Amino acid sequence: MEIAALMFPALFALILLGIPVAFSLTIVAVGAGLMAFGDVAFNQLYGSFYSASTNFILSAIPMFILMGALLERSGIAERLFNVMNMWLGRLPGGLALATIAMGAIFAASAGVVGAVEVMIGLMAIPAMQRARYGNSLIAGTICAGGSLGTMIPPSVIAVMYASLAQISVGKLMAGMMLPAMVMVVLFLGYIYLQGRMNPVEPYPGDAAQGFEPDDIPLRDKLIATATVLIPVFGLIFAVLGSILAGIASPTEAAAVGAAGALLLCIANGRFSLAVLRDSLAITVRISAMILLIVAAGTMFMGAFAANGGARLIRDVVDGAGMGPTAMIVFFLAVVFVLGFVLDWTANVLICVPLFTPFIREAGIDPVWFAVLVLIVIQTGYLTPPMASSIFYLKSIAPPDMTYGQMCRGVLPFIGLQLLTLALLVIFPALATWLPDRIVGF
Repeated sequence: MEIAALMFPALFALILLGIPVAFSLTIVAVGAGLMAFGDVAFNQLYGSFYSASTNFILSAIPMFILMGALLERSGIAERLFNVMNMWLGRLPGGLALATIAMGAIFAASAGVVGAVEVMIGLMAIPAMQRARYGNSLIAGTICAGGSLGTMIPPSVIAVMYASLAQISVGKLMAGMMLPAMVMVVLFLGYIYLQGRMNPVEPYPGDAAQGFEPDDIPLRDKLIATATVLIPVFGLIFAVLGSILAGIASPTEAAAVGAAGALLLCIANGRFSLAVLRDSLAITVRISAMILLIVAAGTMFMGAFAANGGARLIRDVVDGAGMGPTAMIVFFLAVVFVLGFVLDWTANVLICVPLFTPFIREAGIDPVWFAVLVLIVIQTGYLTPPMASSIFYLKSIAPPDMTYGQMCRGVLPFIGLQLLTLALLVIFPALATWLPDRIVGF
C-alpha cells in the first residue's frame, strides 16, 4: 500500500513540472507496475491500454467533437446569437440573457466546453462591450454559458463517465437534464435581477448595430427563429432522442450528429474542403489527447489497484468512520481539489474507477452521484486560480478585460452552481426521476 500512497504525489509532482498529463500517468503507472508485477509489468500494462483503446462507447467521443467543430464553422452560432438577441435584447440584461440561452442551446449541440465558450465569446464580447456591460458581468456570463457543455446532454464528459462507471449513457444523460435546466434558470434569473438593479443604457446609434430588436417585425422574427432553431433542435433531437429512446447507441447517435452538422454547414453555404480539413484536424487532435489520457489513466488505475490502492482508500474511509453522507462529501471534495491541477479528462479517469465500487457498495444511486460529480467538475471550470473557463476566455478577451475582472465575474455563477448541487442533494429525484421514465421508452 505504500507504493499506492506514493503514486498520487508522484503524479502531481510530474504534472507541476510541466510534463503532459498522459505522459505523467504513464510514467507513474510503469514505475508502480514494475513494483507490483516485476518482469511481466509491461504485459499487464499493455492489457489495460488495449482494453481502453478498444472500448466501444469511447468511440463516440471523436464524433461528438467533429459535430461541435463543424457547427462552429457552419454559421449557426452567429445566427443563433442574433435570434436570441431579437427576443431577449430588450429585457434587463438582455444581451447577457441571450448569451446564456445561446450557450445552453449550443451546449446541447456541441457538447464540448471549450468550443462552446470560444464561439459565444467571440460574438458576445464585442456586442456586450458596445452596450456598455461591465467586464465582470461579460466574463462571468460567457464562462458560465460555456461551462454548460458539461451538464447539458449530449456531453463528451458524460459518455466518458458512463463508460468508466459502467452505467447506461442514456440514463446518465437523462439524469443530467433536470439539474441542467435548474442551473440555466438560476443563471437567467440572476442576470435578469442584475439587469433590473443595474440597468444598462445603450449608446445613441446602437440601434444601427442590432440593439433595437423591437424594431424588427414579428413576422421576420418568427421566420428567423424557425429557420435557425428548427435545424438546431432537430439535430439535438436526433442525437439525444435516439440515445434516450434506445434506438441508437451513443456512437451511432454521435455519427448521426456529425452527419447532421455537416449538412447544416453545407446548407448555410459555409462548407469547403478547408473547413472539412480544419474540422477533422481539430477532431483528431482533441480526440487523441482525450483517448491517450484515458488509456494512460487506465494503466495508472490498474497499477494503483495492484499495489493495494482500493484497500488504502477503504482504510481511509473506515478509519475516519465515514457513513454514506460523509463519504459522498469526501469524494466530491477530492474531485473539486483535483480540478485545480487536472483537466476534466484526468479527473474523471482517476476518480470514477476509484470511487464507483464504494458508491455501489453503500447502495447510493450511481446516476445521482454521477450528476453530483459532474456539477462539481463544472464548478471547477469556473473556480480560480486554475479555472479552465477563464483560460479559454483569456485567449479571446480584449486587452481591457483583466484576469481580476474575470475572477470577480464568475463568483456569482459558482454560487449558483453550488446552489444547484445543494438542490440535487435535497431533492435526489431531480436526477433519478427522469431516467426511469424515458430511457428506452
